[in-house]
Amino acid sequence: MSQVAIIMGSKSDFDVMKDAIVILKSFGIETEYDIVSAHRTPKKMIEYATNAEKNGIKVIIAGAGGAAHLPGMVASITSLPVIGVPIKSRNSIDGWDSILSILQMPGGVPVATVALNGSKNAGILAAQIIGSFDSIISEKVKNYKKDLEDSVIESSKNLKKKS
Repeated sequence: MSQVAIIMGSKSDFDVMKDAIVILKSFGIETEYDIVSAHRTPKKMIEYATNAEKNGIKVIIAGAGGAAHLPGMVASITSLPVIGVPIKSRNSIDGWDSILSILQMPGGVPVATVALNGSKNAGILAAQIIGSFDSIISEKVKNYKKDLEDSVIESSKNLKKKS
C-alpha cells in the first residue's frame, strides 16, 4: 500500500516530480502518482484528497506550476501533511507565481513548501515525516544524510590534495 501520494497539475510536471518518486523508492517507501488538476479536474481533486487517508496515504506531495492552487486546495480538504512543489512552467513568471501561490497560505491551512522544482527535497521531507513513526525509514534517512556528509568530507579532502 502506498504511503506517499505524488500528485501534479499536468503531465508536463512529471519531469520535475519524478525526482520525488526516485528518492522515495530509494528509501523503500511505496508511492503512487497521478495527474490531479485543481482547475481542470476539481471533482477528482476533492475525491482524491478526501479519500487519501482512508487509502493508506500518510503524506501528499503536490506539484503545480503557474497559479499553483493544487497543494493549498488539497491541504484545505485533508488533515494529512501536504508538501508543495512549485514548478517553473512554460507560462510561469520565472516560477515566482508558483512559489508565492504555495508559500502564502492562510492561517489554518499549512503547506510545507520546498524550492522551485525541488521535488527531491519534497521526497526527503516526506520520508522524514514517515520516519518520525517508522524506525526503519528513520534509519534509512539517517544513513542517507550520513552519506551526504561523507561525500562532502571526501570532496573537501580531494580539493585540498589539488592545492
